[in-house]
Amino acid sequence: MIITFIGGGNMAQALIGGMLQQGYRADAMRVVDIAAENRAKLTREYGVSTFPDLAPAVTGSDIVMLAVKPQQLFEVATQLKPLLQNQLVISIAAGIRSDDLSRWLGDYATLVRVMPNTPAMVMAGVSGMYALPGVNAEQKQKAESILQAVGSTVWVDEERHMDTITAISGSGPAYVFYFIEALEEAAIQLGLNATQARQLSIQTFSGASLLASNSQEDILTLRTRVTSRGGTTERALLAMEAAAVKQHIIDAVRAAAERSRELGDELGKK
Repeated sequence: MIITFIGGGNMAQALIGGMLQQGYRADAMRVVDIAAENRAKLTREYGVSTFPDLAPAVTGSDIVMLAVKPQQLFEVATQLKPLLQNQLVISIAAGIRSDDLSRWLGDYATLVRVMPNTPAMVMAGVSGMYALPGVNAEQKQKAESILQAVGSTVWVDEERHMDTITAISGSGPAYVFYFIEALEEAAIQLGLNATQARQLSIQTFSGASLLASNSQEDILTLRTRVTSRGGTTERALLAMEAAAVKQHIIDAVRAAAERSRELGDELGKK
C-alpha cells in the first residue's frame, strides 16, 4: 500500500512518524512539498521519498492524503483531479466539506474527511472521521489504521457533526492550555515559582485525564469523589458555579462550532 502525502507539514510528519512506529515502511510513503528544505528534512528524518510535483508522487499510489492548508486545497485539487485513478483520498484540511472537495475533484466519490488534533504530534491525538457513501468498508479500515497510528478515531455518519468535532477536539487543546495557564498564574500569585507552578499544573491535568481515561465511572462521579463537603475543592467549585464557568465553556464550544460551519460555507464557495 503506497501512500502519498500532499503537504509535508507538522500533521503530515506526525502521521508519518506514527506510521513508521506502527510498522509501515518508509519506502511505501511519498511526500509532495514545494519547499526544498522541507523535502530534505523529510528524507533525512523519516527516510521517505519526496517530490516537488504531484504527478510522479501520485501515479501508482493507493492512498492520497491531503495535508495542505485549507486555503490551498482548491488549487491542489485542480492539479490532482486528472491524476486520480481510484485512489482513496483522505483530507485533513480543516473546514473543507467533502461535497465541495468531491466537486473540485470532478465528483470524486472515494473520499474520507478527517479532523485530527495536535496531540497527534505526541501519538496522543483523536481524529473525527467522515466518509462519503462511495467509500467501502475496507477503505474505511485503511483510513482508520493510518489515523490510529497517532491516536484514537471517532466515526460520524453525518458530516455536520464534524463541526462539533472541530469545536471539541480540534480546538480543544487550546482550551486545555488556557486552563493550565490559569492554574499556573494562580499558583504564582499564591507564592510558588514558575517551575513549580508549571509542573503542578501540567501534571495535575494530565494525571486527572489519565485517571478519567482508565476509569469506568462517569466524570461527575470522579469529580464528586474529590469534592469533600465543606472542603477546599467544594469552595473552588462553588466559586466557578457562581461565575457560570461551565456555561461559559459550553457557550465557547458552541461559538467554535458555529465558526466551523461559517468557514465551511466560505471555503466551499469556489
